[in-house]
Amino acid sequence: MSPHTGLQDASFFEPFMDAAIALAEQGRWHACPNPVVGAVLVRDGHIAAQGFHSAYGQPHAEAQCLRNAAEQGVDPADCTLCVTLEPCRHYGKTPPCTQAIVQAGIRRVVVGLLDPNPQAGGGAEWLRAQGVEVHTGIREQACRDVTADFLVWRQEQRPYLILKLASTLDGRIATRNGHAQWISGDASRASVHELRAHIGGCGGAVLIGGNTLYADNPLLTARPFPAGTRQPLACILTSRLPKPADKLHLLRERPDQCVFLCSRELAASPDAEALRDIGTRVHGLDAAQTHKGLDLHAGLRLLLHDYACFYVLCEGGGRLALSLLEQGLADEVRLHMAARILGDNAALPLFDGRVPLRMDESLDLRICSLSMCGEDAHIVLRPR
Repeated sequence: MSPHTGLQDASFFEPFMDAAIALAEQGRWHACPNPVVGAVLVRDGHIAAQGFHSAYGQPHAEAQCLRNAAEQGVDPADCTLCVTLEPCRHYGKTPPCTQAIVQAGIRRVVVGLLDPNPQAGGGAEWLRAQGVEVHTGIREQACRDVTADFLVWRQEQRPYLILKLASTLDGRIATRNGHAQWISGDASRASVHELRAHIGGCGGAVLIGGNTLYADNPLLTARPFPAGTRQPLACILTSRLPKPADKLHLLRERPDQCVFLCSRELAASPDAEALRDIGTRVHGLDAAQTHKGLDLHAGLRLLLHDYACFYVLCEGGGRLALSLLEQGLADEVRLHMAARILGDNAALPLFDGRVPLRMDESLDLRICSLSMCGEDAHIVLRPR
């Protein structure tokens, strides 16, 4: 099919958009706070050149793709450009991609997702005004998923929240007496530490509830610590503040990297002031208007605005996990499921706190991917 004839079948470009999505993923974590973007040039049914946004401040995916084309002697004017996110039309750290596309002589562009950023969006219409044939919405949901963190930052002004859970086959996260070490295997635990390292490198935080703090006494660090990266902040949502003298690893080893979120009354208490004296941050939140507990929306916005925290990894218990899902704050769920069965109805469940009487009262998610990690199954889910 000639690159300059009408788009006879949008599905023709879906495999090429999938290739661009895979390229975009290579920029994950490094592009923050920019979106990850992938681009390919298609000629005669084959990928002729490719590129992705490799890091914040580096050339965008379209520019990298055009550079790759030049290195291989490919004329972009003979190609269709497939890009996961609408090409930008503004001057930032790099020139507008729309301008580079026109200068390269490209006459057809296939876009996965329109850019919600008012400053950068509108590239598709600008290209059309220059005579470029532009088609949008190709593999849109998949492109939306790969850009989901950027969409949350822009549209909701809060960190992108990943809810990490480990359970048995019967959906239990601990025995009835709270014993949970270890549900998942070595490979799953190593992947969690790798995820913590990525989140710390972006200035992000690991979030737990007060029950997890006192029961597990965690350190919430990436181990082994990768050279040249930052550890994630430790964020604790709690109704009971500890005292500096308590034998907690977080307060003894990294008090200045701890952020406590609690009620406004508790944040004004002597216990809060004692924590602030050792460098720990304590912030008060209002009660949620539509759910039990505190306003987690406000708490997450505070983390982004006060600490430039773009990602939050929640490793809390079942009640905190459920609160995040109910308030629409779990942007991605990563479930590590071990091939174990407790078979005890009193063992702690994945989620706890609701009393639905009908199946249509459920909180619905969609499964995005399934994979194996060692002996465990890893399931990635997103809100439906």
